Amino acid sequence: MEALKIERRGAVLEVTLDRPKANAIDLETSRAMGEIFTGFRDDPDLRVAIITGGGPKFFCAGWDLKAAAGGDAVDGNYGRGGFGGLQELRGLNKPVIAAVNGICCGGGFELALSADIILAAEHATFALPEIRSGTVADAASIRLPKRIPYHIAMEMLLTGRWFDAEEAHRWGVVNRILPADRLMAEARILADDLAAGPPLVFAAIKEIVREAEDMKFQDAMNRITRSQFETVERLYRSEDQLEGARAFAEKRDPVWKGR
Repeated sequence: MEALKIERRGAVLEVTLDRPKANAIDLETSRAMGEIFTGFRDDPDLRVAIITGGGPKFFCAGWDLKAAAGGDAVDGNYGRGGFGGLQELRGLNKPVIAAVNGICCGGGFELALSADIILAAEHATFALPEIRSGTVADAASIRLPKRIPYHIAMEMLLTGRWFDAEEAHRWGVVNRILPADRLMAEARILADDLAAGPPLVFAAIKEIVREAEDMKFQDAMNRITRSQFETVERLYRSEDQLEGARAFAEKRDPVWKGR
């Protein structure tokens, strides 16, 4: 669909949300994004995804309130993966980079929080203004207090105030701040670096981190040692695991095959 620009660069998938003026997401766009990210998840030739916004001003303004006023239900069918295709997508064990190129608020901020790494342009700004429209930032209410200090997260959620890229970096919301004209170039360098890495190891890392979030340390360790994580079990029985050891012994770069 016209609202989404898709580009494959080798093992990297770039998804650009391009719905002027604010790159807001309606139900149709969300369902399309769900299909795209499901396809990314299931394609063995794709290893990393980048999500960014079209134009210089907005990454994503979140839920399309104009579409809502026109009949899109806030609790409607967002499609696979929930809002934006990423928030609830099960089994997504590949790295996702959010390249935040401008205003990132509401559901757009929640979309960025669904990524594994967030790069932000110098002029990017962030907010969770749902309270002003009588709704709740549900995904952010779950995720943000686990990512940054509780009191800072609660202030953001309860006030809806705006904060800039520098403050976002200070609280650990974003990994790096970059000049706007370097944002995508740096995101691509990072994506290519990850795409050259061991995909089975990345999958194991993502599953462990996701599943262990609400577990006690020893319970999570027991699941690993008892082969109860599918991705870890697959890794330890893989060609790549042997290749890593051989490459180290032979003092060469490993060649990862993802099997």
